[in-house]
Amino acid sequence: MTSGRVLVSASRLLSVAGVIVVVALLPWLSGRDPALSILRARSADQEPTPAALAAIRADLGLDAGPITLLRRWFGGVLRGDLGTSWNTGRPVLPGALDALAVSTTLMGFALAVACAVATVIVAPALRAGLRGRPTRSSGVGASVLTSVPEFLLASVAVIVGSVWLSLPSYGWTGPTSAILPALALGLPAGGLLGRLLADAVSVSFTEAWVTTWTVADVDRGTLARAVLRRAASSLTSQIALVMVGLLGGAVAVERVFAIPGIGRSMLGHAQSQDLPALQADILLLMGVSVFIGVAAQAARRALLGRSVHDHAVPVPTARVAVGRFPLAVPAVAASALGTMVLVGLPRDPFATTRGKFLPPSLAHPFGTDASGRDVLARVAHGAAHTVTVSATVALGCVLVGLILGSAASVFTGPIEVTNAAPPVIAGVIVASVVGPGAAAAAVAVLLVSWAPLAAHTAALSAEVAARPYVAVLPTLGAGRLRVLFGSVLPAVGPAVLRHGVVRLPGIALALAALGFLGLGPQPPSPDWGLVLADGVSTVERAPWVALAPLVSLVLLSVTAVSMSSAVRSRRGRRSTDGPAAQADRPTPVSAC
Repeated sequence: MTSGRVLVSASRLLSVAGVIVVVALLPWLSGRDPALSILRARSADQEPTPAALAAIRADLGLDAGPITLLRRWFGGVLRGDLGTSWNTGRPVLPGALDALAVSTTLMGFALAVACAVATVIVAPALRAGLRGRPTRSSGVGASVLTSVPEFLLASVAVIVGSVWLSLPSYGWTGPTSAILPALALGLPAGGLLGRLLADAVSVSFTEAWVTTWTVADVDRGTLARAVLRRAASSLTSQIALVMVGLLGGAVAVERVFAIPGIGRSMLGHAQSQDLPALQADILLLMGVSVFIGVAAQAARRALLGRSVHDHAVPVPTARVAVGRFPLAVPAVAASALGTMVLVGLPRDPFATTRGKFLPPSLAHPFGTDASGRDVLARVAHGAAHTVTVSATVALGCVLVGLILGSAASVFTGPIEVTNAAPPVIAGVIVASVVGPGAAAAAVAVLLVSWAPLAAHTAALSAEVAARPYVAVLPTLGAGRLRVLFGSVLPAVGPAVLRHGVVRLPGIALALAALGFLGLGPQPPSPDWGLVLADGVSTVERAPWVALAPLVSLVLLSVTAVSMSSAVRSRRGRRSTDGPAAQADRPTPVSAC
């Protein structure tokens, strides 16, 4: 085993252990008495007398402190015993395995939906490349899919699926129970994967080997398979992260459909401070995350073959064509969002009227909510806060991703472990320490959203470093830092920044989800998450309440994604990074 593999393995083990330690210290970090939380979970009606709390502390050994409890727990893990629940007194491992099995099944169905959606999005780019004109679209369709909140899709699916299609809308009774939640999870995931893969396919068609194969009259089917293989090589880490996100990040969907999955289980155990059960859930989820990460790395090496070891990774040599008016789509979307904000800002977001659930009209373009407040006013006043916080978090994720992704061997463990932690769980932990609020939600999303960008940076850095013009630099006297900052990061940076822009709507959705679950800004704040929460609870009676924040999220997503492509195309830069995106190619002379 090489030193690099030892470092990666140590990184994974230390990361998992670090998360377990943080979870074990959670009750003491929050300043709340764990005995009180356990008493409430066991019996909400029982009076929390000092005698009752003392009995719980004595029964569970809480007076021994977190270090002693953690040492006992680790000793049990070495014996195959993950402990017993503080709330129920039953062993936690069987329940955690059952929840993991349910979530794994749901992930499989959702991944199938995501693959189908991604296929539809990638097909036009593949056809254009086979015709000799690789084209990058504005990504409107993918942006719309990725900007729709999963919990809103889930709420709509409950109504449509149960009423019109007679599908199970509650609980988990078999494969049919996975149809509606799989759609709610798979549609946004498919939009993200489709967008990334479509760009990757378009850039792959500009590489020199494609021209050689075309001149050699290779049939289109063989060429298409080779291009897809080349495009997927830089996206294996992203696919793995999406899989882990579908496994442990489906908290809101599992909550809406009352699915006994591991995400919902973690949320319940975190809120009740049932540490043994929460530690078992996290340990299993981290183990699956590490396994998927290892499989993704193996798949990437298999897709690239010997080109990495031989320093022969191909370099794109031509620009990808775009539409005649690349700025039209972002301009229209930004104008529409700006108009909504300008029209709504003069209105009072807190004023109530006598008319509750009024339908859209000239007086109230998006109607009123359950309290009689103007929905447009609330969305407009919440736009500045939501967009500003989302953009700040996205920029922070890009910076952290570039820094940590450049040292992938050291930070492989944190990347995989962080991605396995859903934003909701991070929100619970942060809210437990500092209390719920806008700042806590932003910190929670930042703590878990940098991982995909770091994984992307690591994959592209390895690919750029394996190219001939970069591989020759050490022989010309360039040191590691000079190669990194002079050649690798300039080539990778624009791609990762563009990826960060693509994830801006997802960050806004994560913030909205925390607000929806009560872990973000608190009422009566006009935060988009709170407005969406109001709309979801009344979507059957007054769907217009959810329409305004949904339209705003869609417009924000379309603006961000299409603007990133349009600005890139107008600059006319040449592609040098992997097929996941385009970036400038520094010459060997300037890099030295």
